[in-house]
Amino acid sequence: MLRRSEFKFVFITGLILMAALYTDVVQADRIKDIAKVEGVRSNPLVGYGLVVGLNGTGDGNAPHTVQSLRSMLSRLGVNIPSNISLQSKNVAAVTIHTELPAFAKPGQTVDVTVSSIGNARSLRGGSLLISPLKGVDGKVYAIAQGNIIVSGFGAEGNDGSRVTVNVPSVGRVPNGATVEKAVTTPFGQMREVVLNLRTPDFTTSNKVTQVINQTIGPGTAYSIDAGSINVQAPKDLAQRVAFISMLENLTVQPAEPSARVIVNSRTGTVVIGRHVRVMPAAVSHGSLTVTITESSDVSQPGPFGGPGARTVVTPSSDITVSQTNSRMFKIREGITLDDIVRGVNEVGMAPGDLVAILEALKEAGALRAELIVI
Repeated sequence: MLRRSEFKFVFITGLILMAALYTDVVQADRIKDIAKVEGVRSNPLVGYGLVVGLNGTGDGNAPHTVQSLRSMLSRLGVNIPSNISLQSKNVAAVTIHTELPAFAKPGQTVDVTVSSIGNARSLRGGSLLISPLKGVDGKVYAIAQGNIIVSGFGAEGNDGSRVTVNVPSVGRVPNGATVEKAVTTPFGQMREVVLNLRTPDFTTSNKVTQVINQTIGPGTAYSIDAGSINVQAPKDLAQRVAFISMLENLTVQPAEPSARVIVNSRTGTVVIGRHVRVMPAAVSHGSLTVTITESSDVSQPGPFGGPGARTVVTPSSDITVSQTNSRMFKIREGITLDDIVRGVNEVGMAPGDLVAILEALKEAGALRAELIVI
């Protein structure tokens, strides 16, 4: 006979196993994969600096580069007379940008991206000198410096020919910026914790609220709108961290996305959602082809044309217009776009023809889906 403590352990273990089996069946997602804690985000930083040590691929005599080089040498105690021209073929003016992660502390390092803003052809082999990185408030949050790694390269011949692979004027400095100041976050200042869904949806928001209340207790969470859920959290920071960790690992089955048709007008790519439906409609689609052929007629002068005779080249254009026979076909009620795609392939239409049909169906109100053209 099981004691009460043993029965409690077996009961809880059984619930965990049932939850695990249920998760495997419905293929639920963790809350940390579909939502983020409000206020926990990265912050962009940007700065200006000089890259030195280039092999003649720098900015040359660019005014801003020369001025920056003079200012840097002056701060280091080297005063260059104004009548002396500085050569900056081995120096390039660059911008530095990075993302300061949430909760980054002074002394930690982050990667930085270095981009040329002058005439530098390549930053390969260069070193970034110490440069402050500022936030949108104008304060310095990190200091960048280090050797630049460039994935691209370029080769140039004496005859002007040039070969370039990737972009050699942009590089990265791994762990090139040291954090000097932490960014304050509202994580420990508010009593509630707000979860923002990555893809707002009323059904998903309601399901997240239900899972949290069923796991922790009624009234713990409530949905603010389709994209946010308010959760009561402990005031103590240590308990709050453990609480958020538990929330992130709760599993929720998100709502199925709304019916959408996404069309890439440049490539002709069409992505069709699962729940797309088409109402009854009649469609007629034809194509008009215009062919222009360019040729030249050469008129040679006669053998005794005189000193003013010369050869004349006259352009000639031949324009042909052809139109294929357009057939009208009927779309029955409730048909899916999968059927339309199959019919388009059987007829031999191009992807652009399908895009035109989708746009026409949307204008006619027969397409029961959101049409997004990118």
